[in-house]
Amino acid sequence: MNTLDTTPLKPDYRSGFIAIVGRPNVGKSTLMNHLVGQKVSITSKKAQTTRHKVNGIYTDDTAQLVFVDTPGFQTHHRNALNDRLNQNVTEAVAGVDVVVMVIEALRFTDADREVLKQLPRRVPVLLVVNKIDKGQAKDAATLNAFIDQVRTEYDFAGVEVVSAKHGLRIANLIEDLKPMLPEGIPLYPEDMVTDKSSRFLAMEIVREKLFRYLGEELPYAMNVEVEQFEEEDGLYRIYIAVLVDKDSQKGILIGKGGEKLKKISTEARLDMEKLFDTKVFLKVWVKVKSGWADDIRFLRELGM
Repeated sequence: MNTLDTTPLKPDYRSGFIAIVGRPNVGKSTLMNHLVGQKVSITSKKAQTTRHKVNGIYTDDTAQLVFVDTPGFQTHHRNALNDRLNQNVTEAVAGVDVVVMVIEALRFTDADREVLKQLPRRVPVLLVVNKIDKGQAKDAATLNAFIDQVRTEYDFAGVEVVSAKHGLRIANLIEDLKPMLPEGIPLYPEDMVTDKSSRFLAMEIVREKLFRYLGEELPYAMNVEVEQFEEEDGLYRIYIAVLVDKDSQKGILIGKGGEKLKKISTEARLDMEKLFDTKVFLKVWVKVKSGWADDIRFLRELGM
């Protein structure tokens, strides 16, 4: 005989999806990592580090907030890759309960206005002003005047100011968001911080090291794919290919005597061992696939 689940629901418990949107380099991924309390999305000073939709999960006794980190909406460098990234943004906000619109303190541009145009009118949008620790943004009167100006651009449900880099006012932001979510049960187990697989997280760690160690040398049309991921006897064996557009870019990634790629691989392996809590064998190499950033079929194969 089948029986119904009679586990009582927590009174006034709230849960739902929250999209984090904004133009490139306003600190969306850094913000989500602080909200979740663990690195689940890669960060870099270079624009467009986030290429895949990443969910980060915050859970406490009163609510579960599922944050959706999105690529920065790109209005320049239009190609199949950026068109797909922009499509990821519009798809991410289509099915959420709340949108967090992140902007940089004292800087509101036409690129920010383009993001506003993509937002659904049927869900509340909370304006989050980031980087309040920098320069003139520390002055309350200057910051408040800037916020008043931005609020004339859109009917925001509220405003919060934070410093994602330093983790300032993150708890305040979480409390602001809770009442905006519908009542309901947790959507994920309480100990989950992301819905992404170990395979995906391994790929993202390598991408982050590429961005951090190559800096301005990094080819714009570059991506990472996991070709093999195996678990055996307490060891992860991971084989990852870095895709570039031209032969000339291959040498930039490898470096003299292979030193640059070796450093990237070593740092990535150490991060993986810490994240997965197990030994990792990691092999990283570079592959040339000409025109991949404009090949829509290939982007679909990469899950983009």
